[in-house]
Amino acid sequence: MKIKSNLVRIILLLALLLLPTSTVFAQGPDGDVVLFGQNYTLESGDELNGSLAVFGGNVNIEKDSTINGDVALIGGNLSLLGDTNGDIALIGGNLTISGTIEGDIVIIGGQALLTENAIVNGNIATIGGNVQKEPGAEVTGNITNNAPPVINVPDVPNVPNVPNVPNVPNVPNVPETPEINVNVNPLWNVAGKIGQAFLVAIVGMLLTLFLQPQLERVGNAMVRQPFIAGGYGFLVFIAVPVAILILAITIILIPIALIVALIAPLAWLFGMVALGQEVGDRFTKAINQIWAPVLSTGFGTFLLVLVTGLISLIPCVGWLPSFLVTLVALGGVAMTWFGTRNAPGGMVPQQVVEVPPAS
Repeated sequence: MKIKSNLVRIILLLALLLLPTSTVFAQGPDGDVVLFGQNYTLESGDELNGSLAVFGGNVNIEKDSTINGDVALIGGNLSLLGDTNGDIALIGGNLTISGTIEGDIVIIGGQALLTENAIVNGNIATIGGNVQKEPGAEVTGNITNNAPPVINVPDVPNVPNVPNVPNVPNVPNVPETPEINVNVNPLWNVAGKIGQAFLVAIVGMLLTLFLQPQLERVGNAMVRQPFIAGGYGFLVFIAVPVAILILAITIILIPIALIVALIAPLAWLFGMVALGQEVGDRFTKAINQIWAPVLSTGFGTFLLVLVTGLISLIPCVGWLPSFLVTLVALGGVAMTWFGTRNAPGGMVPQQVVEVPPAS
């Protein structure tokens, strides 16, 4: 099925979910709206002049309301009783249409119900779902479902009996192939973790030379709001693979998918260096020493990456502490947009002004 190029706007709109901001993000009085974990209702008679993206919530577009833009929804149900002048993308939810849609519809892992009043002037494509039409529903384009059709094989005439095949003589016992167990020296794993910590520390020292204020903002957000940072990191951990999959579906946006896949490890690296800077500062204060920011950040990053790496070598449970640190690091970077702004709801550190002694 040929999908209109307007679907590109939907995928770009879903990419906004990779940049967690405050609860609602809007541009201008009639700009795009992005919601995280909240429901959205466009009341009857209202009009939204912009695109709508909702992550983890339900959307209800009441009758006689209009959306002049694209709609993207992940992990929720979408009820369209009004009109939509744009494309629709739905992942992991159900769609009910009773109005007019001027655009294409893409559904991944969900169901669509077109009531008798539904009119879709475009194509409908489903991946892992299906479309149900009530009598009276109209679709001017094509409806494509990627699920393999069930082929009814007609009755096959009786196959003639195969003559008896002589018994196969017994084969002498063949000795079993010995199992080869390759035991990797654990010292190599430890050496690998030390090398990784050393490389990340070198990168951290270089970042401190050029981006120390940004690292301080990220570190301040993680220290002051660790649980919120972990929540943001969990959202990024879920949204990044989904966005990469959606971007990769459209061949034109494969380069953007590669860029998004590259940003994720960079965000982890930036967050670990920022957290290492906090570790280095606290260590130097504990031993009553004053080190240059480059040295304290390098040492703190080396210590943080080395400890989390060695803990990850513990069987069964070692991955959990490393995973939690990774979530906090990603969340701190996402909350501050790589340290370019203060974390939402966070306290802005005040500069201490020294007052000269009175003469």
